[in-house]
Amino acid sequence: MNAIDHPLVTGYLEAVARATAELPAERRAELLADLREHVEASGARDDDQVREVLAGLGEPRTVAASALSEETPSGLPHPAPVTPGRARLTAILLGFSGPLLLASSVVGTIALIAGLALLWGAPQWETRHKVIGTATAVAVPVLVFVGALLGAGSRIGPIELLLLLAFSLGVPAVGATVLLRAVRR
Repeated sequence: MNAIDHPLVTGYLEAVARATAELPAERRAELLADLREHVEASGARDDDQVREVLAGLGEPRTVAASALSEETPSGLPHPAPVTPGRARLTAILLGFSGPLLLASSVVGTIALIAGLALLWGAPQWETRHKVIGTATAVAVPVLVFVGALLGAGSRIGPIELLLLLAFSLGVPAVGATVLLRAVRR
């Protein structure tokens, strides 16, 4: 008996087919064809060999859950398309949040929060880019907060002020540049 005709294989494929009823027909047919091909390629002949091959594939509900997780559910809207304008707006908000925080804490905080919300809600950036963008954007508020805790506000001279200004302009600008370059790739 050919492995694909074995009752265990037939039952397994039927269980996967039932569990993936929500998949589009083409995707379900592709999944079942891949599973059949794997079983055929195994060359299993007897019950023990067939069981071993099926165990290697995983439980039908696990296979189905994996396939379903790769698909966008048909009832849910697809993510909004990525627009270059949104990416630029995110980079601008994060890039200028540092100087805005120094000029006006309320405006800077709003820009920072809006920029971070756009950044983490956007699908075009990988997690590492989002972490870089977040770290460079929050570097200025963290520096100001730590300086305030240490009482540095009373000892700021012209050199320290220039360094703070350069830091508040440079670090968020670097983060914004990284984000924009990642979108272009």
